[in-house]
Amino acid sequence: MIEKGFKGNNFYKIWLLGLALVAANGIYFYMRQLDEGLGITGMSRDISWGFYISNFTFLVGVAASAVMLVIPYYLHHYKKFDKVVIFGEWLAVGAVLMCGLFIMADMGQPQRAFNILLHPTPGSVLFWDMNVLTGYVAINFVVGWNTLKSEQSGLKLPGWVKPLVFISIPWAVGIHTVTAFLYAGLPGRHLWLTAIMAPRFLASAFASGPAFLLILLHVVKKTTRYEVEPDAISTLSKIMIYGMIVNIFFYSMEFFTAFYSNIPDHKETLQYLFFGLDGHDKLVPWVRTSAVLGIIGVIMLLFKKVRQTEGLLILGALLIFISTYIDKGMALVIGGFIPSTLGEVTEYTITYPELSISLGIWAIGFFTISVFFKMTINIRRSI
Repeated sequence: MIEKGFKGNNFYKIWLLGLALVAANGIYFYMRQLDEGLGITGMSRDISWGFYISNFTFLVGVAASAVMLVIPYYLHHYKKFDKVVIFGEWLAVGAVLMCGLFIMADMGQPQRAFNILLHPTPGSVLFWDMNVLTGYVAINFVVGWNTLKSEQSGLKLPGWVKPLVFISIPWAVGIHTVTAFLYAGLPGRHLWLTAIMAPRFLASAFASGPAFLLILLHVVKKTTRYEVEPDAISTLSKIMIYGMIVNIFFYSMEFFTAFYSNIPDHKETLQYLFFGLDGHDKLVPWVRTSAVLGIIGVIMLLFKKVRQTEGLLILGALLIFISTYIDKGMALVIGGFIPSTLGEVTEYTITYPELSISLGIWAIGFFTISVFFKMTINIRRSI
């Protein structure tokens, strides 16, 4: 079936070629990183996680959001999601693939990943994170592939696939919960040391994932004329807006706890992110932009007429996507390191090689998602 994912018009072929070139450029700079080391990145002794882990954290949420399609469709028999649920599963596959590549890039030496397999440590959160992510991508690929194969052959979905669908529901929650524990389990980082880190992660995931999927489905519609049930789009937009509202609520709880308690260690990171600290304010414009875009997106999409207007809906989804990308990426990861455990402020600036490698990984992810989306559309049109 996979060959059908490469069949399309000239624009589609140029798109795939462009992604391949961006990926090749990323591979070139990754080879440089292997040769010269992580010194070519903006990371340092005080900030040991940078743009790679920022993208990883965000994309785990995108992958986990597939559960918001699986639950209504498989548990509550919401048939409006009939044509869209498989796209959510393919998005999850592409997102987890990118997660793995960002982790490999951040390790510096890829062979270090085998240490987790050769020397398993159940007490390590990273050990469990690798296992849940690997299992989740396998489950979504198997379910998506067999669903599409059944549609192509006109047969019912094999009975053994259904249990995998139900297993994927708690598994989706698990992948982002375990990722949140990577942060919440570090007592020296006050921004991350919060009991609601996992709920915050899930809330933002249920906003960013549907937002990303809505944008992709809009592009699919414009480029292939493949229509998705309007009610499905409407429901997906509601999931997105509810997720974003809860995300903003959780963030406001962090502000209240830090500033009302007036504990310096809890306040300083938020002060740095939103107002600057000791003359350092590189992230302030980004974080304020994230907050403004998120609030505007929520206010826009609260109105039914806005959600029913395709252009405005996609604009709102784009605002929420950008907002959560900044907040859950650079703001969360870099902010957690500032100030350091010694009270010093060391800022982080992404380097060109680091950006090129990251864009290359995104290109690989988009290439994978494009092929699976196109395969699905071509097969369904041939039925």
